[in-house]
Amino acid sequence: MILAATAALTACGGPTTPEGDAPSRTARASRPSATSTPTPTLPVVAGYDVGEIPPVPLFVLPDLGMLDASLAGFAVTVDDAVGDLPGVRVEPARCDAQGIASPGALLAYGDGSGTLTGPDGTVVNYGDGSGSYTLNGTTVTVYGDGSGTYSDATTTVVSYGDGSGSYDDGTTSVTLYGDGSGTWARGERTITNYGDGSGTYADGATTITNYGDGSGLYDGPDLTIVNHGDGSGLVDGIPTDMPELPPVPRLGSFPSMGVLAPVPSCGTRVVLDAAVLFDFGSHALRPDATATLDAVAQVLATVPAARVEGHTDAVSSHELNQALSERRADAVAAALADRGMTGSLETTGFGETRPVAPNEVDGVDDPAGRQLNRRVEIVVPS
Repeated sequence: MILAATAALTACGGPTTPEGDAPSRTARASRPSATSTPTPTLPVVAGYDVGEIPPVPLFVLPDLGMLDASLAGFAVTVDDAVGDLPGVRVEPARCDAQGIASPGALLAYGDGSGTLTGPDGTVVNYGDGSGSYTLNGTTVTVYGDGSGTYSDATTTVVSYGDGSGSYDDGTTSVTLYGDGSGTWARGERTITNYGDGSGTYADGATTITNYGDGSGLYDGPDLTIVNHGDGSGLVDGIPTDMPELPPVPRLGSFPSMGVLAPVPSCGTRVVLDAAVLFDFGSHALRPDATATLDAVAQVLATVPAARVEGHTDAVSSHELNQALSERRADAVAAALADRGMTGSLETTGFGETRPVAPNEVDGVDDPAGRQLNRRVEIVVPS
């Protein structure tokens, strides 16, 4: 647990790198003597092409500006019902000056700046400074080097002021080591980023490994994909062509605690990864999305109103992405209504205009960032 690690680390600086070594190349399956072109009869990961391995996901650091608006009341009910489903995230909805919910901030990648980047591309730097202040009765202590602590009945945040730090709310834990590496965990789901282009994801049934050299492994209950990193690989032992895997982006720095300020919450946001709902470029809901939609509709069945928002990455044209985001929002709203949601459902599409992660890092395509941007969000006002 991060809390246990915190006590041991207080006297000796920030946390060290993740336990264990980066994934070993020797763990890969041996290479076949010949390859063949892809065939549509080969099995695929839902939502992906033949031979395509999903990226090791990006970390989502909870919005530290909303520590005093952490999940409570209705949001806890929603999180308990759907928060453990793959591709589903529940968070308090941040409000702007007009009271309109906007996406929370995400951890910035690749620049080591210790900043959080908002959906409109603006940068919020939490600075350093010293002193203490209170958020709804909880004391926040800030030291002159940007380090500090926040702790209430459920959540502990420690920033060491050197780009490393930890967050633990009893359900989700995030640790950043300040050197581009870090870990994320919630229940059986874990992500390890080694900071050298390699990383792993596991959820109890499926493991995704990126070895950082273009090769990787997908090991699921009914499918195994081996990417050799040279344009070839195996799908359930059958040779086929597949592109090299891009490296896992380095993690950015943990924000300092200097001028952390509370931000009002105006509702609950349920974020659905498009990969659990749609095939790439499609607005038709897949049959395997049924369980996720059933659970979401059940927990939101009695809300009086909600807004369903569609979002895409920046692949393809602005016009096509705008149309796709609108159709996906309409498809999810219709599915929720069919499942018994009786409240008013407003739909809107934002296309590629509200990314929550970079589509590219240093000019290199970032599949994990694009995946995070392809999403449908359901906003339930307070």
